[in-house]
Amino acid sequence: MRHFTPEEANAALDDVRPLVERMVDARRSHVAALEHQEELEAHIRGNGGGIPPAELAETAAEVERLERELAHAVDELSELGVQVKDLDEGLVDFPALRRGETVLLCWKLGEDDIAYWHTVEDGFAGRRPLPLDE
Repeated sequence: MRHFTPEEANAALDDVRPLVERMVDARRSHVAALEHQEELEAHIRGNGGGIPPAELAETAAEVERLERELAHAVDELSELGVQVKDLDEGLVDFPALRRGETVLLCWKLGEDDIAYWHTVEDGFAGRRPLPLDE
């Protein structure tokens, strides 16, 4: 597991931010495509009239494409050493060391920089302001 200093994590945001934006966008699109697919399937189960078979196939293909796009963004973040915590909100953590123990530097899409950290056990609800020393 890679450990970041707060400075390294903030510098990594140049690469992380666009990936998180892509992840959140893909998640939103994926949810919308899934809802559309479910609506089509419900209509087909009901009476099936008026829906061309190709429309359901195209919708299913779009759902799969968006799943791959979402998974790819998460994989790229993981390769950078970043932990994805919330796909919808764009919440990610950067492992760091504090007094020899792993803690997490916390960042959420929309924040300018990394200003918070929390213990592994406390999670987002236990966010504390940086620096780690206090």
